[in-house]
Amino acid sequence: MAFREKGSAIIIKTPEQIEGIRRSAQLAASALKEVAPYVKAGVTTEFLNNICRDFIKDHGAVAATVGYNGYKHETCISLNDVICHGIPGKYTLRDGDILNIDVTTILNGYYGDTSTMFTVGEITEHAQKLINATRECLRIGIAQCRPGNRVGNIGYEINKYATSLGYSVVYEFCGHGVGIRFHEEPEVSHVADKDTGPVMQAGMIFTIEPMINAGKARAKVDKRDGWTARTIDGKLSAQFEHTILVTPTRPDVLSDISNEYPKP
Repeated sequence: MAFREKGSAIIIKTPEQIEGIRRSAQLAASALKEVAPYVKAGVTTEFLNNICRDFIKDHGAVAATVGYNGYKHETCISLNDVICHGIPGKYTLRDGDILNIDVTTILNGYYGDTSTMFTVGEITEHAQKLINATRECLRIGIAQCRPGNRVGNIGYEINKYATSLGYSVVYEFCGHGVGIRFHEEPEVSHVADKDTGPVMQAGMIFTIEPMINAGKARAKVDKRDGWTARTIDGKLSAQFEHTILVTPTRPDVLSDISNEYPKP
């Protein structure tokens, strides 16, 4: 979940905490895998939320978003021009839609956070290129996660790549430390100056969740619900998110259940 919330010092996780966070992150990813077959034309976003809700409950966890600052749902579902924090409801999916589903679980007191993009029917080439670029932005950001590197280089490299393709990177929402609490330090901006921010250390866990827009980078939050953040120009937005552990060697993507990223 992309949210700015200042906290205390960065928490270096213990081996026990790491394994608890890993299990929660994998459960969140499994909820996304569970809902995938239901993402099709004619289905409401509320129905998709309820699939995730039941899966999370059946596996002995709760959704971190329920009750968070008054939020009432187990997922955020962000469609087309919605950047993040889209509220599930009566909207019925139709061919050509693209959507992000974002899940954060609390399992045995530990938080795991992940999101991914889905497509409905045949989408435009323009939309597919945006999704592909956003996935690559996440990969580029993850590659920066190593001890001694600075957190700002994650956003620096993401922004450099995205803008080279003519896209913009949302700077009003960010990734964040996670695991013991929903939102911890450090704040992980996806637009940053080179060699800025805290120095990464083994044992740090945070999300990287780039939000890439086809048009302008700015967001506008719906005044009626106080959550839904849309692009200011109505153009498409896409987002992918993983929970990352910094290790002495390569990054450990805790929410990767598809073996997309090599393990350390």
